[in-house]
Amino acid sequence: MKHFSFKSLGSLLLFTVPVLTSYCQAPPDATNYLQEGIRRINQKDYAGALKELTSSIDLNPQSAQALYYRAVVKNSLGDVQGAVLDLDQSIELNPSDGVPFMERGLIRTQNNDYRGAIQDFTRSLESNSTNAEAYFHRGVCRMKANYYASALADFVRADALSPGRGDLLTAMGQCKNQLNDFKGALNDFTKALEKKPNQVDALVGRGYAHYRNSNNKLALEDFNKGISFTKSDADLFYKRGLVKARMNNFEDAQADFDKAVQLNPKHVQALFSRGYCRGRTEGKREGLADIDKAIEIGLPSAKTKLYFSDFLIQSVMPVLSYVVRDRYRISELTDDVSEAFLLRGLYKNALGDNRGAIIDVNQAIDLNPGNGESYFVRGIIKSSVGDQKGAQNDCTNALKLAPAHREAYYLRGVIRYDAGDEVGGCADLGQAGQLGFAQAYPIISTKCNRALKRPEK
Repeated sequence: MKHFSFKSLGSLLLFTVPVLTSYCQAPPDATNYLQEGIRRINQKDYAGALKELTSSIDLNPQSAQALYYRAVVKNSLGDVQGAVLDLDQSIELNPSDGVPFMERGLIRTQNNDYRGAIQDFTRSLESNSTNAEAYFHRGVCRMKANYYASALADFVRADALSPGRGDLLTAMGQCKNQLNDFKGALNDFTKALEKKPNQVDALVGRGYAHYRNSNNKLALEDFNKGISFTKSDADLFYKRGLVKARMNNFEDAQADFDKAVQLNPKHVQALFSRGYCRGRTEGKREGLADIDKAIEIGLPSAKTKLYFSDFLIQSVMPVLSYVVRDRYRISELTDDVSEAFLLRGLYKNALGDNRGAIIDVNQAIDLNPGNGESYFVRGIIKSSVGDQKGAQNDCTNALKLAPAHREAYYLRGVIRYDAGDEVGGCADLGQAGQLGFAQAYPIISTKCNRALKRPEK
């Protein structure tokens, strides 16, 4: 599902100005400027607030409060980079305050930096474990990163702290749809619609849950109602087309797919489904043209986005060094030629030839696809060059073939934790430690145990 509800930064923070704790004694004039700046924020006089807060910071550069409020103002004025710089300084001066982490997480969310936002919301929750908004927004980011189980846990926690919110109920329903809990999703969407009957996100989600439950009539009712509220949502037309196609009403389904593609020419799913319908009504050649286009457009989106973090580098590189130095001491070429390609791939990677390394390990897998070790080696090379998604997939394949592969659990755990799936990541790290990979325990101690110690409410 692609429908998420966000609260704006303004509605969340700007007009209910939080109180931050300051640990430095500010000069009287600096305090006066700070108070005047806050007053102007509440009056939405952001230009005036910026001037007052800057004067306060000039007199007292160590004021985490003034830097935070100036960040709020800068963000309201569109200076996102300036806002983040002020928040960085505020956090450095007072890292125990969760409010600047919350604000920076919201800014990162708006700029699609979901991993960074997840980390900020987590730090904010360490300061205040009863902040429903932090759980909600962390859940949104986790859902965007496809960590649906962790996202659902965040939404459930937020709902316990702030029960009955329509946006939370809708978000929980969206997660349950992705987790194939369509009965639970229907319940959540129906409750959300009782509060706000024209909520399009909830109508789309409930319609899709009905569709997956093979209730075509109710699915069409929800999609029709959603379209009556907005005729600019390509996904609504696409999903209604799916229902019509299932009912063998291919011409009407094709019309919906046409509309979806008109609204979003790069809607790969709609192009593919239209190709299927055209193949049933116009001919295979016409249908093939749409399917070809869907594949052509879809391929770039499948390319891997490279991603590194200090935590990943510090956690993965020692394992790569260990694998190269101690794990493979092959001095004799055996009948299993795949070992030669595997070893050459490791050496090429150590020498900086990442592309050549991947080609060799691919060849090793082609020669012996049942060797889980080859998948693990390819995963660790992919991680070292920034392809964390590919590395995680390779670790999963390695574990299917070798369920006791402790290093594969470790690598997958590090990647999952860093991407925001702390529950899954810590479970993998725990399994690695249980299987005897001692390097997992320092991370478990500093990362996972800290999460377990948060007070339950």
